[in-house]
Amino acid sequence: MEGVKLERWGYEVKTSSDSCICAINAYYHQVLSYGRERRVILEAAEHDKDCVLANILAAHFLSSSDSFKASLHIRAAKSRLDEATTYEKAVFYAVCYLISDDRDDEVAVESHSKLLKEFPRDLLSLKRTQILCFYMGRPDLCFDIIHQVLPYNQQEDFIFGILAFSLLELGQMSDAEEAAKKGLKINKHDCWSQHALCHVLQHDCCFKEAVQFMEECSSTWSSCSSFMYTHNWWHVALCYMEGHSPMRKVLEIYDNHIWKELEKPDAVHPEVYLNALGLLLRVYVRGELDVFGNRLKVLADCVADQANWYLECHLDLLILWALANTGEVSKAEDLLKGLKSRHSKMIKKKQELMQTGVQLAEALYAYGRGNDEKALELLGPDFDANSCKMIGASDEQLDVFNEVWYSLLLNTGRAAKAIEVIDKRIKKREGAPFLWRLLERAYSMVGRQEAAALFPALKSIGSADGAEAKEAAIEQLIEGLVLLEDAFVKCSKGKPFFGGSQIGFLDIAFGCYLGWVRVTEKMIEVKLLDEVKTPGLFKWAERFCADAAVKDVMPETDKLAEFAKVLAKLRASGKWN
Repeated sequence: MEGVKLERWGYEVKTSSDSCICAINAYYHQVLSYGRERRVILEAAEHDKDCVLANILAAHFLSSSDSFKASLHIRAAKSRLDEATTYEKAVFYAVCYLISDDRDDEVAVESHSKLLKEFPRDLLSLKRTQILCFYMGRPDLCFDIIHQVLPYNQQEDFIFGILAFSLLELGQMSDAEEAAKKGLKINKHDCWSQHALCHVLQHDCCFKEAVQFMEECSSTWSSCSSFMYTHNWWHVALCYMEGHSPMRKVLEIYDNHIWKELEKPDAVHPEVYLNALGLLLRVYVRGELDVFGNRLKVLADCVADQANWYLECHLDLLILWALANTGEVSKAEDLLKGLKSRHSKMIKKKQELMQTGVQLAEALYAYGRGNDEKALELLGPDFDANSCKMIGASDEQLDVFNEVWYSLLLNTGRAAKAIEVIDKRIKKREGAPFLWRLLERAYSMVGRQEAAALFPALKSIGSADGAEAKEAAIEQLIEGLVLLEDAFVKCSKGKPFFGGSQIGFLDIAFGCYLGWVRVTEKMIEVKLLDEVKTPGLFKWAERFCADAAVKDVMPETDKLAEFAKVLAKLRASGKWN
């Protein structure tokens, strides 16, 4: 047909310009490969100012950065719509609705689904759909559409990377791994498939393997956008961190691969800030920020510029924490006020969806200010970061907010609750050292409380006045030991000691009281460590006392009992209390 050419997917476009089609195809590649040259679509509109497809894609590209220029491209596309092909019209209507101010996200997904039923090889429209569903927190919607078009794209670049990410978001890790490997078999340089496979390795706590794989791939990232380049290095840094490598390795990646990206003349700064802040929040939660010197302050000074605000909800939340944490309180308050104002102007359905995001923003502001009680109150007793997908973050990006919540529980003394939720998380990711450290901290808090209560209970038996008071004191001590039994079961996880396979500091803490427990048993002629009521502690006590490091220093019960009588006389004389 005269004046009609075929673009990459084989669909008709009304243009006589080979250069226009070439620029459109280049734009497809740039978007799907997360390239740095996405502005090439503007060249397509310059080569043919009447091409509907070139103009509507240019409008989409500009919609988040220059709404005025975007509107000019929409107007140009609309003026030639009667002459456009069926494919161009379908893309025009889908994109126009997608970038409209009052769009309903579900309607936008449906319009793209309809487009892809008729034009199933259009992977650019599929990518737009995936991004939209990502910000809705609805990977299931995208997954259905991917399966709708998959039979038509079996040998096409990028389809399996798109599939793999949706599977990741749905928690189907083995299927995601298979899809990512298929994508890499077709194109080993596909950074989205590389990224998906790294996600799988991280989820499985194969941190060393993930680092090796990604560092081998890193030579192919030079053409990636600022976001994708720094995001892939963010994953590498995270693997080093989660794999318990020295923090200096994380610092090296931050300096040499994330922050250094800002030196490039075509760097998109907010995309870099997103990954930089996401990494520093992880470092902060781990109590290692001192290693990074003043880097958080330097970063906070950059993001205090309001030009970086309201671009991405996820980025806004991280900026809010950084500003609050570094003393830029008035700036943080302005940002938080602005977020609430924007939320109030959303359509009702969007307001309801984003309410959780607003609460998370308020909590991160309080956390940055050091108000842990308020932050915990805002997050609530049953917080789960996966309920915050609508902020536009992957499970791996969201997980830091779970870590913040765990830390808040511990910082505010809710050790029992922390044990409950961290234990559940560890069942899914047993190889994550930081989770084990948090759990150990939680158990040590419980342990110190119980250990602190143990000696006064033992002491009260000796000082009890009368049979009734002594019986009450014994009952109180037994109740405490039953609680300690429960702590042992949870902490040891079936292993010989509180600390696992070997004696740890909790064993030592409780072991210090073991001699006094045996003295008390002898004095009151009641078995406190009982094979029925406290079977775990009973066996633990035998193993602890028999250990080579303990048996020669554990005092003999009879000698300690004699010493107890001396103490009792001193107490009675008022010389010791």
